[in-house]
Parts: sequence; C-alpha cells; structure tokens
Amino acid sequence: MELIVISNPVPIVDECVLINNLFIAGLSCLHIRKPAADVKSVRGLINGIAPRFYNRLALHQFHDIAADYGINRLHYTERHRATTSTESRKIWKAKSYVLSTSIHDLTILPLLIDFDYTFYGPVFNSLSKPGYESVVPPHFQLKKSDSWLKVIALGGITLSNLDKIKTMNFDGAAVLGALWNEPQDAVNTFLQLKQNLPT
Repeated sequence: MELIVISNPVPIVDECVLINNLFIAGLSCLHIRKPAADVKSVRGLINGIAPRFYNRLALHQFHDIAADYGINRLHYTERHRATTSTESRKIWKAKSYVLSTSIHDLTILPLLIDFDYTFYGPVFNSLSKPGYESVVPPHFQLKKSDSWLKVIALGGITLSNLDKIKTMNFDGAAVLGALWNEPQDAVNTFLQLKQNLPT
C-alpha cells in the first residue's frame, strides 16, 4: 500500500524543513495543496525543498510551473477536472506525467480514464476539517472491478484506523490532519504510519 502526504493548506513554521525531513524519512509522494496561495508562494515553497525530491512532488494548482522543477505529477481537483478536457489531459499523459484527481462519488470511477489514481473520502471523520464526516457505510469494501485505477483513502486516517484501509480494499492512504495538526511531531507520526502500513 502507498502512503501519501498532503501539505497543510496554509503555511506553517519551518514547512520546508519538515517536508525535506519527511522525504529523508522515506516519504514517496507529497501533494502540494495550497488552495489560497498564489504562484509566487507555491514557488517559494518548492524552492525550499531539496531538488532531489522534486520528482516526489505533485502539484494541485499552477500546473504550468511543473516543468520548471522537473515535477511530473499533477493533481486535478473535482472543479479543475470538470473545467478541463480529456484532450488537454492526454497531452500531459503523452509527456509521461502522472495524473491524479479527487472524487466523492465512486460511481464515476469508470469515467476517470485519464488518471493514474484518485483520492476518495472522507473515509473517516476528517481531522483537518471538523464536521466533515465519513461518507462510507459500516463494513464498506471497495469493489476493485469498478475501475482499474488506484483508489487512495483520504480523511481522518490515523495510526488507530490505518489497518482498516486494507480491509476496505483501498490501494493506499493519504494523510493531512494526522501530521499537520501537530507539525512538531509530523516526522515521528509519519514514521509510525509508515511502519504500520499494511502490505
């Protein structure tokens, strides 16, 4: 199973240092999600990350700067996906970019033919968005026959419920609040999650 980290939506103290340390600790992919940031701020964050880790970054916005950094992962929010064409995404795919998206409705999985993986959730009650509650019923299991692409669980994932992700048939987990609600412990929390990630 994969373990993906999503950046805190707003800047935090020593963010670049923490991100570099997460990569050193074995993080394979960090999604840079800064919905209120401008391109200068996003560039500033990337510039503070060691260039050897750029191939592990995914951009949620400002896709046009990816080539400047050798970033080959692009994420499409639901809104962005709805306002872009399959043809435009095929151009990125032809250049060997890895494309991801987010969904809240599993019935559209078969339609996501341009993407390599998708986030789905919240699987558990969100840690970063109070009141944003789980969308999955008790004893939920993802039907793998619904789609060939990877489905990554998102929302409320902690050490105590990480094992349930495997039981639910997800291909991996994405974490946000579990790390950034207490950023001083982010690296240690990541290491605990990584060590307990089901195989």
